[in-house]
Amino acid sequence: MRPDSPSPVIPFLIACAGIATFSAMDVLMKGLSIELGAYNAVLWRTGTGTLIAGALYFASRPKWPSKATMQIHAWRSLFVAGMALSFFWALARLPMAEAIALAFVAPLMALYMAAIFLGEKIGPRSIAASLLGLGGILVIVAGKLGGDYSDEALWAVGAVFLSAIFYAYNLILARRQAKMAEPMEIAFFQNFFVAAILALGAPWFLAVPGAGHAPHIVGAAVLATTSLLLLSWAYARAETQILATTEYTGFLWAMLFGWFFYDEAVTLPTLAGAVLIVAACLIVARKAPHGDPIEPAAS
Repeated sequence: MRPDSPSPVIPFLIACAGIATFSAMDVLMKGLSIELGAYNAVLWRTGTGTLIAGALYFASRPKWPSKATMQIHAWRSLFVAGMALSFFWALARLPMAEAIALAFVAPLMALYMAAIFLGEKIGPRSIAASLLGLGGILVIVAGKLGGDYSDEALWAVGAVFLSAIFYAYNLILARRQAKMAEPMEIAFFQNFFVAAILALGAPWFLAVPGAGHAPHIVGAAVLATTSLLLLSWAYARAETQILATTEYTGFLWAMLFGWFFYDEAVTLPTLAGAVLIVAACLIVARKAPHGDPIEPAAS
């Protein structure tokens, strides 16, 4: 990064706020996935999100997106739908902290996918920070996943890894999409297309939730839309390899929310891993010195 280039600190902090908001949404979605199933939880959340984001988006009287922009909205939504279904199916069967910890292979995948799909050069600082964060995840996984698992829980572990693959590519598409559209446009069309994709399965899987589920569905939609706005803003202003490491902070929120809402104990391996994760985030958030080649390569 050149000495006179904008500092990535503000986008980094905004991305951290987006992850915190998304983690709060996970709390609501875990309960909805347990009670309604992952399909209905995601369908009703994105359907509600379409109404909320649509009201805000069309109130600004926006210019209709180009064909290329609509294509990337739809393409990214396909991966978001797969990511959400697999992750929330797993979240209904695993503790929050464990599911989030397993999902942290995604930022590491995204770091190298950015080099492949975006032409970004991977600097030593970003590689070191990601490996340090991964080390923290391994410490946590070793401490929390050492026990016996049921067959369904093992399938859930596989579903988290599938979700991580979708999410890693989703991070790459997020940067490309953020350069083509404003955050409010992204929020509306992502909710719309994901809901439309999932609606194809409605004749077989749709269930109408009870009135008692409405506050959680609306709350999850508001939190998801807010998170998407924050992350879209950040990804338009900093590189994927810098922001991808903010995903590690999601475990800190999962640890807190898991303890507060689900009475999950915070173990020594959890704390040790969290320290490594925070250290990784602080390293990558610092402005890289001259000569650390993390700027995008010319296409």
